[in-house]
Amino acid sequence: MSDGTAPYAAQQHTLWSLLDDAVARWPDEPMLVSRQGDRCTFREFRSRAERMAAGFAAAGVRAGDVVSWILPTWVDTVVLAAALSRLGTVQNPIVAIYRAREVGFCVSQTNARLLITPGIFAGFDYAAMGAQVAADIGGCAHLVVEPGGFPDAEPGGLAAPVLPDDRETRWICYTSGTTADPKGARHSDFTLGAYPAAMAERHGVTAGDRYSLVFPFPHVGGVGLLFMALHRSCTMLLDAVVDPVETVEFLARERCTHAGTGTAFFNMYLARQAARDTPLFPELKLCPAGGAPTSPAIQRRVHEELGGAGVADAWGLTEAPVLACCDRNDPMRMREQIVGRPMPGVDLRVVGVDGTLCPHGHEGELRVRAPQLMLGYQDSDLDRDAFDEDGYFRTGDLGVVSPEGFVTIAGRLKDVIIRNGENVSAKEVEDLLYATDNITDAAVFGLPDERTGESVCAVVVTADGSRMPTLESVREALSTAGLRRQALPTKLVFAEALPRNPAGKVLKRELVRRALEVP
Repeated sequence: MSDGTAPYAAQQHTLWSLLDDAVARWPDEPMLVSRQGDRCTFREFRSRAERMAAGFAAAGVRAGDVVSWILPTWVDTVVLAAALSRLGTVQNPIVAIYRAREVGFCVSQTNARLLITPGIFAGFDYAAMGAQVAADIGGCAHLVVEPGGFPDAEPGGLAAPVLPDDRETRWICYTSGTTADPKGARHSDFTLGAYPAAMAERHGVTAGDRYSLVFPFPHVGGVGLLFMALHRSCTMLLDAVVDPVETVEFLARERCTHAGTGTAFFNMYLARQAARDTPLFPELKLCPAGGAPTSPAIQRRVHEELGGAGVADAWGLTEAPVLACCDRNDPMRMREQIVGRPMPGVDLRVVGVDGTLCPHGHEGELRVRAPQLMLGYQDSDLDRDAFDEDGYFRTGDLGVVSPEGFVTIAGRLKDVIIRNGENVSAKEVEDLLYATDNITDAAVFGLPDERTGESVCAVVVTADGSRMPTLESVREALSTAGLRRQALPTKLVFAEALPRNPAGKVLKRELVRRALEVP
């Protein structure tokens, strides 16, 4: 199965060549705007990146060096990505939720020559952590930066930009840490640049649009949005510290046209809209979503209360970002069920538990070959189990592909709860919980049970923490909605918020630990 288009040729653009092209076409259009006050045009962005590149070159950073950086979503952070690209380094962006163990693992496994951190940010001392990591590993320098305080020098002596080939590792992006150790996915400029233009097309992004980038830029999706800005001359709206009021009001003031990127953000937007008499985002075109499929109930509320075309889900992984994506013109009822069609060049297989290929309409593991697929893991020993004998990447996601080519995600292989020998889809129960009165967020998973093998546990977040439902009332509501008895939760836990990684995926391992502590 594939996207059904003609054979796909990946666009052969490096990040820096795209930047040069963008400056030639839109030099004085706004590229980045931050709630913290920093902003720049495309021309100013390139000038800042050249000066920063010269500053790092003067400090001894060379092409091929691995540079790890764990930084907030500052304008200077995005400039850094371009500056290091200009020098031809291998970049290892690290999301800010990582701490010493994970950061040390990434820096050590990549043999990074330099680790860049902020000082104290959001109440955490990254400078102390970075110093300790560098000292423990040895051979890695540590640089502490703040906005406006990155290396800077006159760029006159810079060598010509390094132009890598399509199989050259330029990025090592680590998975979100839901497993014991993060996995480093090696990407080139071409794998990360293979999908953003097509995603922009499906999202209806045109020059002058204003797209939210208020999740962590070091995430693989943040780097993808940098490529999108360079392709489409859209302005990225940044925020280093997400606040449920100030962030949303910033996006409103800046006339956001594409307000992403998942359930947690959509709930913030809906709450602010409820407090207003006028539209929050009057120029809204779409609410892009990624990381995890958005429930139909949330999708309907976003469309009805925020306007625009509603939610457009996407599906991908750190190893292969945005493999499928909805189109803003797809009917709403269809978008409530799917994550879109495969992106250009994506070759998709559905494989059953017995290893045989599934026909259209049958559920199985989704496996892919794609231009945005990683080059391999940093630990090459992991590649053996990651790819099947035909070279398809095992995503670990269960899904269905319709005869028309639309992809539906049924959940993760590991999220299937086996109760009394019967499979229970966590996502099926979660979607019904979202439609239950007063529940704004939900996660379902299995807990060990001596009698049934596993029991079904639901963790829910309610609006303003009020009107807490009982387990009995939740079971009754789910039964009324048609959920079979075997899939009904046997334990209900309340939370103020669900722990999520930067991609929006719920950290279920953390919830399992918490649930086991609750009688």
